[in-house]
Amino acid sequence: MISMILAMDKNNLVGKGNDLPWHYPDDLKYFKQVTLNKDVLMGYNTYLSIVNRLGKPLPKRVNYVLTYVKELPFGGIVVNDLEEFLKKYESSEEELFIIGGKSVYESLASRAQRIYLTRINEEHDGDLYLNCVDFSKYNLISQDIQGVLSFEIYELK
Repeated sequence: MISMILAMDKNNLVGKGNDLPWHYPDDLKYFKQVTLNKDVLMGYNTYLSIVNRLGKPLPKRVNYVLTYVKELPFGGIVVNDLEEFLKKYESSEEELFIIGGKSVYESLASRAQRIYLTRINEEHDGDLYLNCVDFSKYNLISQDIQGVLSFEIYELK
């Protein structure tokens, strides 16, 4: 199963300068809880931002990176052939999480079977907006509102 996990504010903002434009510990905990011991796929810049923040890839997850480079620092696994890579997940119960950045979200949004979305009911400053998900194609199956954060799960109709 191909899933996306992301957070966005009221204006569909998702990033600022190759990083998150906010700091919500509950959102970070949610991200960790949902993706722990799972496979994650990200773009090269997202991978570098995680390594810059943590000093290593996301722990206790298999970190796949869609990139044209041959090798990655700190043990990220290079994915050069996206179509071949996705075959394993499209017809499987094993969940692959798409975790960013913008171009990876945009190229894979139409293939997501499930979306884990943290809606932030505030406005933030940033430079990266995402409008590639057509939520009319999904059913909201779970919602947990905690202050300004709404943790929502959508499944493809």
